[in-house]
Amino acid sequence: MEPKKDAYGQEIWAFFQGKESYEIIERDDGFVDLSGGPSVYFADFEKWPKHEKEAIKFVKGKVLDVGAGAGRVSLYLQKRGFDVLAIDNSPLAIKICKRRGIKKAKVLPFEKIEKLRPVVFDTVIMFGNNFGLFGNPKKARKLLKKLSKLTTQKALIIAESNDPYKTKDPAHLSYHKFNRKRGRMPGQLRIRIRFRNYIGDWFDYLIVSKKEMKEILKDTGWRIKKFIDSEKSYYIAIIEKE
Repeated sequence: MEPKKDAYGQEIWAFFQGKESYEIIERDDGFVDLSGGPSVYFADFEKWPKHEKEAIKFVKGKVLDVGAGAGRVSLYLQKRGFDVLAIDNSPLAIKICKRRGIKKAKVLPFEKIEKLRPVVFDTVIMFGNNFGLFGNPKKARKLLKKLSKLTTQKALIIAESNDPYKTKDPAHLSYHKFNRKRGRMPGQLRIRIRFRNYIGDWFDYLIVSKKEMKEILKDTGWRIKKFIDSEKSYYIAIIEKE
């Protein structure tokens, strides 16, 4: 990734250095959202939401942390004796991971995970709504098959998503219609991150209902083992091999 396009990395790097920071998410229909800020990417376990605390109990063996960000999940697991590899497509995010003491951290886009072979993992963790990194149904199925080759027979994927239909916001409901008209899933976002004068590339980010997730998993060799709900629209899927 070109440094000038690493808006996400710049945002968390600024926060890491104690400077003013924020996160702007721009959607391709013109909708702009100022998120809660980068502090969530650094949150200690005590501040994690209840459903994440429950889901982390399923982690076992060698762990791949996809979209690790500032490394909050990797750091927590590493401190508890797990062998963890943190990956992210942001060079600055991985730099922060290493500065925070994560032993294994690598700049690697999710789409290129086959480069990790012959390493094999027991758990793939995708917290922070990172099921979204699958992008779209076709890409998701392709990546799930890649993950199958990178994991043991009893491996788990622990992935967080957000039910797009649990909203009454007219802007989001309108976007669902906009997506349907162009043949996309209602929760298939096209977004980019902005911070100061840094503008990231546009990318697809897929948020799905539980039913949609089950459909995506069909014929990939993976299935739902358990859902863990939150008090809001977020939930975590514990996904196992068939």
